[in-house]
Amino acid sequence: MILSDGDILARLESGDLVIDPLDDPDLQIQPASVDLKLGREFLEFQRTNIPYIHPHSEDEIKDYVTETYVDEGDDFILHPGDFVLGTTKERVEIPADLIAHVEGRSSLGRLAIVVHATAGLCDPGYEGQITLELSNLGTAPVALTPGMRVSQLTFTELTSPAERPYGEERGSKYQGQSGPQASRLGGDREFGGDQ
Repeated sequence: MILSDGDILARLESGDLVIDPLDDPDLQIQPASVDLKLGREFLEFQRTNIPYIHPHSEDEIKDYVTETYVDEGDDFILHPGDFVLGTTKERVEIPADLIAHVEGRSSLGRLAIVVHATAGLCDPGYEGQITLELSNLGTAPVALTPGMRVSQLTFTELTSPAERPYGEERGSKYQGQSGPQASRLGGDREFGGDQ
């Protein structure tokens, strides 16, 4: 069951679901979703002549990205063909009986901006800001303004709460993240990690 605006408000008021800050609930809470705003931090992938990036080498990934912080009143220009990691302004806490789906806003989609490539799900128990996988599929640069509504979350209720929600007990590698986070795939068991 997908939560309606009334269900979302009830969960927020009870403290069961957390979205902080929720600057303008009347604007941000839609009939069956919550609009989230763009944060100020970005990880930009640099053009390079390296032969490849191996997912298990986090050092290679760190060498490939640079952090950008956009000042108040400035824009981040996303050029055609570019891919950057951004973040939501808001921090969320998803209870054990919900999953949240990250979706793009249609107004940005109509400008050829995609907000996630594959990371469209926040597991039950997830806490932190949401990393956005921003791409410009169009032919013209697009200005993204921190604080603009950039994505939306829908919430689906599980038939029962997750027995092992996302979090510290599971060793979840993105729990509590602040700002955009580069891939931590190297921490997966198949690459010698413990997750």
